Amino acid sequence: MPTNIVRDLDEGRRILADEIAASRALVVFTGAGISTESGIPDFRSPGGLWSRLRPIEFQDFVASEAARLEDWRRRFELGRQFGGAEPNEGHKAIARLVESGHCRAVITQNIDGLHARAGVPADRIVELHGNGTYAHCLRCGTRAGIAAVEAEIAETGTSPRCPACGGLVKCAVVSFGEAMPVDAMARAEEATRAADLFLAVGSSLQVYPAAGFPIMAKRLGARLVIVNRDETELDDLADRVLRLPIGPLFKTL
Repeated sequence: MPTNIVRDLDEGRRILADEIAASRALVVFTGAGISTESGIPDFRSPGGLWSRLRPIEFQDFVASEAARLEDWRRRFELGRQFGGAEPNEGHKAIARLVESGHCRAVITQNIDGLHARAGVPADRIVELHGNGTYAHCLRCGTRAGIAAVEAEIAETGTSPRCPACGGLVKCAVVSFGEAMPVDAMARAEEATRAADLFLAVGSSLQVYPAAGFPIMAKRLGARLVIVNRDETELDDLADRVLRLPIGPLFKTL
């Protein structure tokens, strides 16, 4: 068994505080595990959404009206979960780290917008997989509110088009088969290259290319600390693995 795994909460709090205090360029990387404590399900876990429903591929969304309507139906359901969720102690602690100047960037795989609602400024958040709290036009990028889209579909029975250019309107989430956002990937790489401490929180570290950033950070000389309830494929690479609940661990930061 690896010797870098910590399961005692008090020890984990001490280690985390010491690692952060010693760093000058902290980057936090978050996955679904940080938001499960806010009541948002982990889609990839057993019983999660993707174990029950086949994901709708991007090319299917573009090609099929039926696929678009089904995708929107799912988005509205998820949106209601997002709307009822509140930032938890983990989100709030990370926001405090950003405000204090300890944390330079928050790179997230999550689409729930909870880091922003916890107080992390937009210019410090890198949303690798997009954002499920609004929609945008695939052609011109014009934004639309999810509630407005839902009302339009209820009235017309058809998927929405952009009022500015007529393009397809889609939830601003990176779908399966869709290209990763170039700007977000570039910002994440820039932050990772500058990090001296890379803190991966609540991620299974299985989804690429996102999971490549902790590997990059470690190879460039940063310390890597993983906080996750389950083992990950990168545990052996990490300097420390804190197998502890995120909220109670971060609460004292």
